[in-house]
Amino acid sequence: MSFEYLIDPANGPQWKGVLPGTPQPYVLRRGEGEHAKLFGDVFTVLLSGDETGNQFGIITSASPAGDVIPTHSHDATHETFYVLEGKVRLFFVDGEGAKQSQLLTPGDFGYVPAGFAHAYQIVEDARMMGTLSGGFERFFQHMGTPTDSTAPDQPPFIPDFPRMQAAAQQHSMQFMRDFEWPEPTA
Repeated sequence: MSFEYLIDPANGPQWKGVLPGTPQPYVLRRGEGEHAKLFGDVFTVLLSGDETGNQFGIITSASPAGDVIPTHSHDATHETFYVLEGKVRLFFVDGEGAKQSQLLTPGDFGYVPAGFAHAYQIVEDARMMGTLSGGFERFFQHMGTPTDSTAPDQPPFIPDFPRMQAAAQQHSMQFMRDFEWPEPTA
């Protein structure tokens, strides 16, 4: 399935071509990268699978405080959460099958391997950096919409359900409806 219909190639984002698209050295300056708006968040791809032989990608996100991101799991994607600013609550099922909830603050790091159910909530406006299995960094562009701005005051982009489902299917991700997490204790 192709997502070319999501972006008009003739009027595509101004950042198109910012990343080299092949394994080679490059530098991005503050604010550069490939930006996408998804709900109230701005996701920026700094490094994609195209530059790493599909080994990994690196993104940042600038996110307002809000609802819990729905519980989901990935068939083959490992995901990291490194909090630069703000507070993020990470929910995950641990190696013994127990449901966990951890509050992450600046400098804290979380890791969820492929196959583990997880969710997160931006408790206080936050900026995070994530390293993901190669290719998954494009999920946020496929489900969101391209933007040339990293300004937090942009109107939210709310994808319709078919777009959400198509992006999840393309990236071997399953939303887990009716999955409940225990109330956080700390």
